[in-house]
Amino acid sequence: MACDNLTMNTSTPSSFAPLKNDTFLRACLRQATDYTPIWMMRQAGRFLPEYRATRAKAGSFMGLATNTDFATEVTLQPIDRFPIDAAILFSDILTVPDAMGLGLSFALGEGPKFASPVRDEAAVAKLEVPDMDKLRYVFDAVTSIRKALNGRVPLIGFSGSPWTLACYMVEGAGSDDYRLVKTMMYSRPDLMHRILQINADAVALYLNTQIEAGAQAVMVFDSWGGVLADGAFQEFSLAYTRRVLSQLHKEWGGARIPSIVFTKGGGLWLDEMEQLDCNALGVDSTVNLTKARAQVGGSKALQGNLDPNVLFAQPAQIEAEVLKVLNAFGTPHSGSGQGPTHIFNLGHGISQHTNPEHVAALVQAVHHHSRLMRGAC
Repeated sequence: MACDNLTMNTSTPSSFAPLKNDTFLRACLRQATDYTPIWMMRQAGRFLPEYRATRAKAGSFMGLATNTDFATEVTLQPIDRFPIDAAILFSDILTVPDAMGLGLSFALGEGPKFASPVRDEAAVAKLEVPDMDKLRYVFDAVTSIRKALNGRVPLIGFSGSPWTLACYMVEGAGSDDYRLVKTMMYSRPDLMHRILQINADAVALYLNTQIEAGAQAVMVFDSWGGVLADGAFQEFSLAYTRRVLSQLHKEWGGARIPSIVFTKGGGLWLDEMEQLDCNALGVDSTVNLTKARAQVGGSKALQGNLDPNVLFAQPAQIEAEVLKVLNAFGTPHSGSGQGPTHIFNLGHGISQHTNPEHVAALVQAVHHHSRLMRGAC
């Protein structure tokens, strides 16, 4: 196989440039690639000095996320700095409940907070799928980013999963013990199911509108699925992720639109997650990729799963850990048709304290060694 990037032979909307590097999309669809593509969760973020400068200009996180020019700028910053194989929309997973009227805010150095958490029957009764016009700033950013990328790499859209959104909506913020949301789940499962139904339909509409605006793949972040007990995960998380996926566009503008599901702490349920109607499963750093490939590689691409803290080591150690991950997955499928494929990523979001030079070493190591595995270059 040659060492040049492949070009997808699909039509694209006339308003966007043809895609020059489709390696990520091909890997999502379990098609052979010249090398293992890489992108990183939270790659447009605080570890980059240029991001911090742009955020200072914006004045706040939401000022950054709701401004089309700023959101475009910070999405492209890691693409401009590193030869990463995909861009991901700069936004937040909590835009959907914010559009439901819960009052999202961010304080510098703190996590997100909702002014009006959902904790009783009256609050649940008020919930409804929001008008997507309230999220127009997200879709405008998607279109702007897609145009600014000029076909360099694909653009990933995303949302939080119905369960993860519910955790924040009930708790009102992040949580160490999920006491409030689990209390509702166990004592009033009817209310929890009502929240999750609305969330699932809202997330599906939100992701479809991102696709229509220009997103070329979409990802569902089930960040808190792993805090659930066995049985509860299937009922309150997996079932509603399935409901989202069942409604998604599988194709738009003549191109396939891959979908990815990432459940942090979800390695125990990979066999059940294989039944989801998505193209790829993200796995965290606790998952053994050799076993995961044996479990689900026959139908799903795998994405992951380097421990983000590896990036605090020196480049030589980073390269060694990259090799461990690549070797754990093994040589991906080659040739025609479909087969096991791997998208390199971190097991969770990149730390804000990461040295950008170490990220450069990571990307170079993934590209170089994954080509060698295929006998190329």
